Amino acid sequence: MKHYYLLLLAFIASMQLSAQVEWKNPMAEPECCISGRAWNAEMGQTYHRIPDRFQATLPKNVWNLSKQGAGMHIRFSSTSKTIRVRFGVETAGAWMKNMPPMGHSGVDLYGKTADGKTHWIGIHGMGSWKKDTITYEWSNLTVPSYKSRGIEYTLYLPGYNTLKYLEIGIDKGADFHFIPQSLERPIVVYGSSIIQGASASRPGMMITNIVERELEYPIINLGFSGSARMEPEVFDMLSEIDARAFILDPMPNSFNFAPDEIIKRATAGVRKLRSKSQVPILMVECHPIPDSIFRANVNAKYQRGNVAFRKAYEQLKAEGVANLFYLSKDEIKFSEDDMIEGSHPTDTGCRLYADAYEKKIREMLPEDTANKRYPPVTQRRDGCYEWRIRHNKVLELNRTTDPEILLIGNSITHFWGGNPAYGVNNGLSAWEKTFGKRRVTNMGFGWDRIENVFWRIFHGELEGCSPKHICLLIGINNYADKEEDIAQGVADLARLIRERQPQAQLHVLKIYPARNREKKVARINKLLEQKLVIDDKTELVDLNSCLLLPDGSGKIDPAAFTKDGLHPCEAGYLKLGKMLKKHLK
Repeated sequence: MKHYYLLLLAFIASMQLSAQVEWKNPMAEPECCISGRAWNAEMGQTYHRIPDRFQATLPKNVWNLSKQGAGMHIRFSSTSKTIRVRFGVETAGAWMKNMPPMGHSGVDLYGKTADGKTHWIGIHGMGSWKKDTITYEWSNLTVPSYKSRGIEYTLYLPGYNTLKYLEIGIDKGADFHFIPQSLERPIVVYGSSIIQGASASRPGMMITNIVERELEYPIINLGFSGSARMEPEVFDMLSEIDARAFILDPMPNSFNFAPDEIIKRATAGVRKLRSKSQVPILMVECHPIPDSIFRANVNAKYQRGNVAFRKAYEQLKAEGVANLFYLSKDEIKFSEDDMIEGSHPTDTGCRLYADAYEKKIREMLPEDTANKRYPPVTQRRDGCYEWRIRHNKVLELNRTTDPEILLIGNSITHFWGGNPAYGVNNGLSAWEKTFGKRRVTNMGFGWDRIENVFWRIFHGELEGCSPKHICLLIGINNYADKEEDIAQGVADLARLIRERQPQAQLHVLKIYPARNREKKVARINKLLEQKLVIDDKTELVDLNSCLLLPDGSGKIDPAAFTKDGLHPCEAGYLKLGKMLKKHLK
């Protein structure tokens, strides 16, 4: 009787807990929320990496491995104090001799602060593993800043198992949003088991996941364990992707081919990609062999393959193939302690491999030359909208509407009106009178600073369009910084915009005054006059007179602002629009 009573209490407790949890299914969302793969529109309700139509043409092993979740992740934001994940895997109890269960079939959670800093979140236990169902729980989570915004999460999926389903559980009533996959062009990585994820201890330590997290470019992981053999059908598949760059890392599986065959396959593959795209292509040698002292025979085989691969690269360069890069084994700084069994890296090996990738990617993508004072970073400080979702909407608008005018800025621009209409609008009437039916993208993001605009430009917001006019207004949210730094940051942004959109007329707006900040803003604007490079396509525009009292005091006119003394009201936007309109002919 006592045993029955205890079971009843346990059942009641579990039912009460269940009633306190809301479960969210990413597959139930109208817009796909699975990041880290191409062809999302074709994938239906699966967690596979490649659409079904490739089954008939791809090598069997490649197709089978494509059902495993390497590199895929789910982004979401929530104010929940506890995050729960439950999911089913296709292969129960799956494991590998050289890989722990958590790395093989587990998930991994990272959180981002409102200022864009990413940190790992440990589970402090192994979760519950029952046959083909796995549950994780991260409890008593703390939010370091901007508590009302909650946390933006990245949940990395299993690299070596196939998900059947997945749900995310939050506290009942907590705020929750899935974040759709970025519309940016991705970096596509093709490789072996090393790229697929062996032998990372957990998914977040897989090489492509490290690179994705730190560079924040979308990464497509097309690593296939034991099966990176440079078949023409694989390159046909790769060539379909509208990529920012391709990374080809097949040599850990292809080194045993005859040298002539390596050259033949590698050159044919690169030519196929180049026939469809002019983006950077990186060819990667097989990693160093740390135990080469006592395994000279193994090292010799790998090195023979690398010599042939480099010859393929040199042949392609001699043919005039442009934008082609090479990563040698010596640039992957392995020590003897960075491999599991001689074929796959440990976590420290994955870290070193990712470091080599990141260094080369920065060389390949000059847009990633970070500003020393204002390194690019995301943010999530403003409670009235989701930053990444707005970023995606801007990407879509600029690619599909052929905008005449782009307005780049912070909440002062964001809250004016226009599209994307997401958040607060304080000046709708003024917007209509200023722009009428002209095609305008409002690229103002509430709470943005100079470093956030750098990130947005590096991540595609000026791609796919050829505007006639671009207006830049930024810097007031960097008010606590040194005046010299703010002025230089704005000037650096202007130079970057001119590089990306040379045909556009760039109008750099002096920073608007704000209550109790008028004097410092005036000094920053004076410095900006000295630092901004003016040419036939760049001008410095001063609209501030319409926002100041006419008595010469330099103080803001309260009638032009909302109560906060920072954001213009409808009357203020009307005055600004009337003056700005003269520059947008």
